[in-house]
Amino acid sequence: MTDTTNPAVLVMGVCGSGKSSVAARLAEQIGATYVEADDYHPEENIAAMSRGIPLTDEMRRPWLDALGDSLAEKRAHGPVVLACSALKFSYRETLRRRGGPLEIIYLTAPRLVISERLAKRRGHYMRPGLLDSQLADLEPPGADESPVILDIQSPVDKIARNAVDEIRRRHLQRVT
Repeated sequence: MTDTTNPAVLVMGVCGSGKSSVAARLAEQIGATYVEADDYHPEENIAAMSRGIPLTDEMRRPWLDALGDSLAEKRAHGPVVLACSALKFSYRETLRRRGGPLEIIYLTAPRLVISERLAKRRGHYMRPGLLDSQLADLEPPGADESPVILDIQSPVDKIARNAVDEIRRRHLQRVT
């Protein structure tokens, strides 16, 4: 049984959208455990992405299961913020099924902005050429998922502040 008394926040978006930076700052500001989805990829997935090969649903399944299980485990001890692409609704459903309800922060920007950010990034296995496959797979969260949608063209600190404000507002409304 998943402890859902502690909030779990998913910071999602395609590669290069700033998930890790925003999620780390958000976790710090709300006193949550930060979970980086990239740390859970099996070596085969990292090798494929390093070669510019997009991951299939089959390749993502064990990764998503491990993430959902980790989310449930960490959530039992306090709030959690997860940085994860979670591109498809079915991926988010796997995370919810295994880890409990999620608040969603969806980071977005025009393709050109994200592409320029990826071109400047160094030392990451995710190749800029994979952006198109991520955009093709992307199923933005709909109204039924109540996402907080934030444009990444602002400074990271401002994006994180906006995310913090919205998460706090949502949780205060539930308490009052």
